[in-house]
Amino acid sequence: MEAINIIKSRFVPLPVENIDTDQIIPARFLKATTKEGFGKNLFRDWRYKGNNENQLSQFVLNDETYSGEILVAGRNFGCGSSREHAAWAIKDYGFKVVVSSAFADIFQSNALNNGLLPVTVSEVFLQKIFSLSNRSILEVNLKEQTISISETGERESFPISAYKKTCMLNGYDDVDFLLNLRKEIEKFENLN
Repeated sequence: MEAINIIKSRFVPLPVENIDTDQIIPARFLKATTKEGFGKNLFRDWRYKGNNENQLSQFVLNDETYSGEILVAGRNFGCGSSREHAAWAIKDYGFKVVVSSAFADIFQSNALNNGLLPVTVSEVFLQKIFSLSNRSILEVNLKEQTISISETGERESFPISAYKKTCMLNGYDDVDFLLNLRKEIEKFENLN
């Protein structure tokens, strides 16, 4: 996994509440077992007309004026089924951070396990972000656990478990974390 410390980027606003995992990546695209290639079908039914490649111009991911490594979404993001593919699709598309005022627990766990940082903010701060222009920059500082709006300097803290914070700062998955402790584990085993 890629280490994350500070992400400073424009953002893509998606002010829709209760976005479920089937909207993020429809079930018909879950046939692969590797993480690559899911980004092209991120929000597929919202991005394209029918089963063809005709983009729906009114959807934000099809609007060239929006770009960035941060997706900002409405409350209760990632609800629905527990498919890990939703985090894979968002990450494969190019997002490193998802900001919302609430995440479904399983989606949040899947995101953290796959190097995608879910940042939970207050509803008030979320609405401030949605009111910004498409040129605005957000800065997510994982070490400090803060998200700030570059234009105004406003910022808010966000929660994350100490373990997952350590993993994300170092680019570790769960196995990498254990391998990093190999010397300490061997030292402990040699005590007995």
